[in-house]
Amino acid sequence: MSRGRFDGRSVDPASYRERRSDSGFGGASSYGAPAKSSAMRKDYDEPPRKLDLDGLIPFEKNFYVESPSVAGMSERDVEEFRQRKEITVEGRNVPKPVRSFDDVGFPEYVMQEISKAGFVEPTPIQAQGWPMALKGRDLIGIAETGSGKTLAYLLPAIVHVNAQPILSPGDGPIVLVLAPTRELAVQIQQEATKFGASSRIKNTCIYGGVPKGPQVRDLQKGVEIVIATPGRLIDMLESHHTNLRRVTYLVLDEADRMLDMGFEPQMRKIISQIRPDRQTLYWSATWPKEVEQLSRQFLYNPYKVIIGSSDLKANHAIRQIVDIVSESQKYNKLVNLLEDIMDGSRILIFMDTKKGCDQVTRQLRMDGWPALSIHGDKSQAERDWVLSEFKAGKSPIMTATDVAARGLDVKDVKYVINYDFPGSLEDYVHRIGRTGRAGAKGTAYTFFTAANARFAKELISILEEAGQKVSPDLAAMGRGAPPPPGHGGSRDRGRGYSGGRSWS
Repeated sequence: MSRGRFDGRSVDPASYRERRSDSGFGGASSYGAPAKSSAMRKDYDEPPRKLDLDGLIPFEKNFYVESPSVAGMSERDVEEFRQRKEITVEGRNVPKPVRSFDDVGFPEYVMQEISKAGFVEPTPIQAQGWPMALKGRDLIGIAETGSGKTLAYLLPAIVHVNAQPILSPGDGPIVLVLAPTRELAVQIQQEATKFGASSRIKNTCIYGGVPKGPQVRDLQKGVEIVIATPGRLIDMLESHHTNLRRVTYLVLDEADRMLDMGFEPQMRKIISQIRPDRQTLYWSATWPKEVEQLSRQFLYNPYKVIIGSSDLKANHAIRQIVDIVSESQKYNKLVNLLEDIMDGSRILIFMDTKKGCDQVTRQLRMDGWPALSIHGDKSQAERDWVLSEFKAGKSPIMTATDVAARGLDVKDVKYVINYDFPGSLEDYVHRIGRTGRAGAKGTAYTFFTAANARFAKELISILEEAGQKVSPDLAAMGRGAPPPPGHGGSRDRGRGYSGGRSWS
């Protein structure tokens, strides 16, 4: 048994370094494939071709040893645990879930970090995802943001890194995490820094909108974990500042969002440069056909774990209020609402456009409201500053485009206001999910216009499933009735705010 990455560390091989058949190259023989799974479609069952693996060094990726307490769980125990935690699984030889951190077999240096963070028990995605990831198999995880999925892939990543040969000069990373937005990438890096420090694992965050120099220097010094947005990573690869030859653990976080944002060509370009027998973990909050199709091309014989229903559902801790309005009424409605709810709590207001964000923010500030805006056209420094002011409560009102809807983890957002209804129900669920986090209650207000009528039926389903009240006006729109008088969208050119301008 080889020793850990750092010769000074004492390693208990039985705790997490059991290497069985799931080494790199996909099976017990150098290039062999495990038996085909009846639970997965044929697309998932094509092993990496021998030709693709010639000249690549085998690597270790199966570190899971089932603890006696997990091994002692009967099938009925497992079934009851999964039902209670709303865990659904698919795949061949799915491992049993763990019920405590001690069951996972993480090395002591990881356990110390978990203890320091004050976590009581694994979240559902961690309970089922950790054994899956530590076994070295590909994994599809469907779970909403705020479910603990970042640690579900980062802690196994740390174990994975510590089992590989140390980096040589010129080597690229061992772990690559792709994320759709700068904000999410930075949050992932914070967790990687916190939990990787004890084993001296270095990381860097690669994203656009800031100078390249510090990122280039990190890459040149050598980092085991790279967290990146697709565009800037391709820039770094084409400039030969790094390479992906050592990547054996690939994470695609918020894959659905990356597709929404048009990153599919970049994702394909990046993945084409990574060895085909890597371990791939594919995370998504929703499971539309496009996401499923992409997963079939990138993953081999994966486990799949779904937390909660795969149907679109809103967090039941969020009170949802939908108000049928015309475009021209929105600003006045917003001000009236702020006067009712403003108590110093954080309020997040979503707009469809960057221009709308800036205009409404400017008007709010002119009217004496402490508002700032965040969107893709702002520099990274400005976005970081706005976010820090909002998190600190110095500017308790923040307007945002959907760049802030996913992966934005701000504690204690009490209210979300959808000034503009988003382009999909998935985005609606993600936007309102910025409140009601970590067991807290929250309220989401939504302005709904005649132009949004095509979403009425699905929105009603989401409201009803969450036990929310559906207004008669919205119910009528769901049945295809025209909006009530005075809510006629483009036909209704009321005074609006500020000299009769209306928003579009």
